[in-house]
Amino acid sequence: MTTNNHNNIATFIHLSTFSRFIIPFGNFIGPLVLWIVNKDKSQFVDTHGKQAINFQISILLYAMILGILTVPFFLFNIFTGVDFMDFNVFNGIHINLTKPSPLLYIGGTLGGLAVIGFILEIVFIIKASLSARDGEFYEYPFTINFIK
Repeated sequence: MTTNNHNNIATFIHLSTFSRFIIPFGNFIGPLVLWIVNKDKSQFVDTHGKQAINFQISILLYAMILGILTVPFFLFNIFTGVDFMDFNVFNGIHINLTKPSPLLYIGGTLGGLAVIGFILEIVFIIKASLSARDGEFYEYPFTINFIK
């Protein structure tokens, strides 16, 4: 049985991942510190701490893979075909837009997936926080269990 204190600690472990918007790597430091300090207090806090840390590591891994796939498409497009935009401002306003490279579409699609992933990450963190507040266990989807 969990107490209200354990529910609050587990909730703060999940919510501490939002500290990355203030502190670099706060999404790892916040949950890790709270989990290490409080993991011996209850199995509930220990499980939620592991879930939060595993999810953040998994998200980092997925973002690195997506970045490795996305960046080359944008770089190839920049270096091989900037001709789809032609601005001539000295002889009046002249804008020439031609068909962009298919690499731009592929890179843009992968970038769009990154934005969707970011939104889903926020939704999952909020769902986990609400589950912890209510005293329920929560498993993040798409999580690789690095810490067991």
